[in-house]
Amino acid sequence: MKNIVVAPVGDKIEAIFSGLKEFPTEKVILISPEDRMPEAEKTKKDLERFKIPTDIIRIKGNIWEEMFKTISDIKRTQSDKNIIINVSTGDRTTRCAATSAAFVNGVKAFAVDGENTMLLPVLKFNYYKILTDRKMKILETIYKEADCCSSLEQLSKKTEMSLPLISYHINGTAKSEGLKTLGFIETKEKRGKIGVSLSVLGRLLIQGYVDAPNSRSSV
Repeated sequence: MKNIVVAPVGDKIEAIFSGLKEFPTEKVILISPEDRMPEAEKTKKDLERFKIPTDIIRIKGNIWEEMFKTISDIKRTQSDKNIIINVSTGDRTTRCAATSAAFVNGVKAFAVDGENTMLLPVLKFNYYKILTDRKMKILETIYKEADCCSSLEQLSKKTEMSLPLISYHINGTAKSEGLKTLGFIETKEKRGKIGVSLSVLGRLLIQGYVDAPNSRSSV
């Protein structure tokens, strides 16, 4: 079965050709930041000389968020296809973002080292096992409430949870990871109060760009 090869466009774009030798390719999808569009267009022309259909998806704004969204969308719209991501073609930021997006969405990925390719392990993160209904309520409240949350006390009132319970879900314990440790929220102390905000991963989860099935505990 041939693959749809997804590749970020960056300063290692030539690695796209090494990957094509290893993985039979039906189509290539290039994910290109705006400032890399000339390289993307050139690469598309080069690939089409080899009769390989190529699409370019232009992204702008926050590279991490846009990479997660784009790869999630590709996975959803090409669900009947075999998708694999060449994570070596971008620059430092897009390579990291593409690798992380592949991992959290359970998409196969490979790296190129010279003429050699290495298939990376699929690390499907089952967030639903650790994100209880109450943790999700905290994340959704922070996302939806424009004035939330300059303090844990304010978040406690918004969610109608006690302050100790809010602290437990955010900071966790030795036996249970909190939202901060899991990387979904960030905290910042100001004038003796601890404010909370969603991290990039937290926003992507709430927006539906990270797989998180609905089977969760209510604890």
